[in-house]
Amino acid sequence: MMIKLYEADPYLTLFSAQVVSCNQGKKGYDVILDQTAFYPEGGGQPYDTGLLGGARVLEVHEREGQVVHTCDGPLEPGSRVEGSIDWPRRFDLMQHHSGEHIVSGIAHAKWGCDNVGFHMGADVITIDLNILLDEGQLRELEEATNRYIWRDAPVEITYPSSDELEKLNYRSKKALTGRVRIVSFPGADTCACCGTHISSAGQIGLVKLLSAQKFREGVRIELICGGRALRYMDALLTQNRRIMNLLSAKPFETDRAVERLLEENNALKLRIQQMEARRFSDLAREHAGDGDLLLFEEGLSPDGLRRLCDVISQQRQGLCACFSGTEGEGYKYALARRGGDLRTLSKTMNEALHGRGGGKPDFVQGSVQATRSEIQAFFSKDPHILSN
Repeated sequence: MMIKLYEADPYLTLFSAQVVSCNQGKKGYDVILDQTAFYPEGGGQPYDTGLLGGARVLEVHEREGQVVHTCDGPLEPGSRVEGSIDWPRRFDLMQHHSGEHIVSGIAHAKWGCDNVGFHMGADVITIDLNILLDEGQLRELEEATNRYIWRDAPVEITYPSSDELEKLNYRSKKALTGRVRIVSFPGADTCACCGTHISSAGQIGLVKLLSAQKFREGVRIELICGGRALRYMDALLTQNRRIMNLLSAKPFETDRAVERLLEENNALKLRIQQMEARRFSDLAREHAGDGDLLLFEEGLSPDGLRRLCDVISQQRQGLCACFSGTEGEGYKYALARRGGDLRTLSKTMNEALHGRGGGKPDFVQGSVQATRSEIQAFFSKDPHILSN
């Protein structure tokens, strides 16, 4: 029977073991040892990575009671190898798994929530609770979790007998039999768990709830712990400093500075739309009449191009083809013909000018990757279209 060193000492990072077997698998070489400190994926916790006899350990899984190490190179059966755990990754997972226990345990004690889902991702971890919590309760949960961490209570790991287990009040998603490992954070949580954990709550450092959204009948919480939380807060601070410098704002006034900037931007947009409206009216009067029209107007957004084409088409019979863009970057377009059907024309144009777009039969919008001269050449093939 393989000895699982990680259960007795999650802080063990270097160990020696004998290679029992090595077989080539789908993702690498599957190695079984007589003992291991590598934690296999399970219980919501990802596997450890590291080195084993010079080979990189890519994945670790438990299969039929054996811990299988998938390595990027073969190891000789019967040989003795040294193993080393990627400690920063292991400790990060320990901080997050322990933080999840405390959050889940406190939520269960305060509001009767059951943890019905748990996932440890590369960026955040998620906890699914079966009761919907409001913003006030979530703030209370975060505060209570961190107050518990600051007490630095020791973590207790036990293997109670069947009789002791029957009398023990602990969290578990399913009925358990046989040898059961109980992880206890006294005063916060007692749970059946096979994962690796810190030795005292203070080593988690910090738990930060990032977001919460309704999930089924309850709530899905995103959170980060420990070193990951520190890096997250550092990234936020760095970003806020950049905003402070750009907007000449104090640390806790960047939100108001951004609001002022948005108000100024909206006022400028309104002024530009008013100026465009006057310009479009002038162009509509200038090109009023019959016949087809090809028009280029610089600096228009897709919405501005739509409004220009619409205004002109109301004053003119025939096709109105409006383009706006720059050489080398392509052009946006809007085509309109009152009461007409532009589907065939737009399809042909998109094929010829490397474009795409769509809309209604009498009004289409899109873009083409072509030069102004290429656009003019396309429309000059049709004698009913005038170039402008």
